[in-house]
Amino acid sequence: MQKYRLILATLFFLCSINNYSLAQSYPTKPIKIVVPFPPGETADILARLLGPKISEKLGQAVVISNNAGASGIIGMNEVAKAMPDGYTIGIGQVGNLAILPHTKLNLPYNVLNDLTPIAVPGLNYLAIATTPRAPFKTFGQMITWAREHPGQLTVGTNGEGGFPHLTFEYLSQTAKFQFTHVPYKGASQIIPDLIGGQIMVTISGVSSITAQINAGNLKLLAITNPTRVSTNPEYPTVAETFPGWSFSGWLVIAGPARMDPSIVAKLNEAINTAIRDPGIQDQFIQLGLVPVMESPQYALDLIKTENAKFSKLVKDIGFKPQ
Repeated sequence: MQKYRLILATLFFLCSINNYSLAQSYPTKPIKIVVPFPPGETADILARLLGPKISEKLGQAVVISNNAGASGIIGMNEVAKAMPDGYTIGIGQVGNLAILPHTKLNLPYNVLNDLTPIAVPGLNYLAIATTPRAPFKTFGQMITWAREHPGQLTVGTNGEGGFPHLTFEYLSQTAKFQFTHVPYKGASQIIPDLIGGQIMVTISGVSSITAQINAGNLKLLAITNPTRVSTNPEYPTVAETFPGWSFSGWLVIAGPARMDPSIVAKLNEAINTAIRDPGIQDQFIQLGLVPVMESPQYALDLIKTENAKFSKLVKDIGFKPQ
């Protein structure tokens, strides 16, 4: 028995040395960033902005792989099931890392157990917009009208149980009004109906409606960021009506569970170095993103906090996982 214990201890020691050696030499081949959304969406654009800078820092090519479908589930599941060697990582967001665990039955991965958070490249915010023909012109007037006409405020979002939908549910809880939710497949369908008056309001990423706002076809009522943003200081915030209120989105770069901490640290440093580039920061801001340069622990804490928040919200509004 003593001999077997010695053999096992020796094997464990040799494996530890081998893992340490691999971590020290990392990376020795291209790194794949899985984007669980189609080309052109915010996560995809962000990954393609960061990829060359990460490559420059680590000395290996960075390949962007779009694996879209099922609200980001397919791509994140690929990351969760990959080898934890640092050569397959992915970029998730609030929807597939903090909301779907509470709105989707039989999610194939467990966010807290199957992934290793690496970095938070950015926070984002949503915009609440209306058509000029609506019976209100400001955010405050919208709240008053909604209270006076229970359930008559029609709000289009990109889907039942998604981040924009739940954000508006949270707003309705705070402001004490009722609304009728109208789910769509995406902004390309929402905007024509909003301009045409089939719905009264939408809540979506600001970049998807900026052109229509600038053209005068839509009117921005408020943003969910806690403060006004430098690129558009004329955009009021929900917090100006309800002090302290904010509902920010975020993106997290993560790998499979059980990644070597030294590899995580190298990736985190490379990502944060890329984000510090002034040109990258300018492009982030144009996308409606707030640049973030924090630790892997910050990413983990954010995911835990947001999962607790959305778990409570989903229960409070009586949403049944589907």
